Amino acid sequence: MPAGFPDFRLGNVLATSFTGTLSERHGNAVERIPTPHRLIDWLTVNGLAVDSCTTAQLELARELRESIHAAATAAAIQDALPASAVQVINDCSAQGRAAATLTPEGERQWRLSSASRVEDALSVIAADAISIIAGERDGKLALCASPTCRAAFFDTSQSRTRKWCDMNTCGNRQKKARFHANQRKNLGSAE
Repeated sequence: MPAGFPDFRLGNVLATSFTGTLSERHGNAVERIPTPHRLIDWLTVNGLAVDSCTTAQLELARELRESIHAAATAAAIQDALPASAVQVINDCSAQGRAAATLTPEGERQWRLSSASRVEDALSVIAADAISIIAGERDGKLALCASPTCRAAFFDTSQSRTRKWCDMNTCGNRQKKARFHANQRKNLGSAE
């Protein structure tokens, strides 16, 4: 990854990993795809390599990201899905030309159109979002317990009680804060 850009937060679920390209939404927001080239990098890392990306395509990608976040958040709290978000997700899903293929190892891989357009990659992400928001996959949508994050994530843990979108960032930060608060409390009571 090029220096100067924050690392990508990669997960096992394409759609919620994509929404993670904007993190700390309720704190000091971190934009992980600030340029068209960074979107190309993210898509490549996630098996959706494209040839090029324009500023307009980056804006479309960000609109899809925010729509997925809004719809996934609503689904996680069992609220009505925002109509505008549903429309963007559906439009992006319908725009692309991508095909699911089976690898010799028995895994699904996406093949984009011969032109490898950003819209093709976004259609795969939108389709993934539709499958998790519609409840077609084994797991549950939840919101990160970090008050500065509140990212929607897809919990596939056995108990479905995961609290953090990413244990290495949000979970670790919360555990450190709790530890330091307990240390201060213990020091105060020892005096």
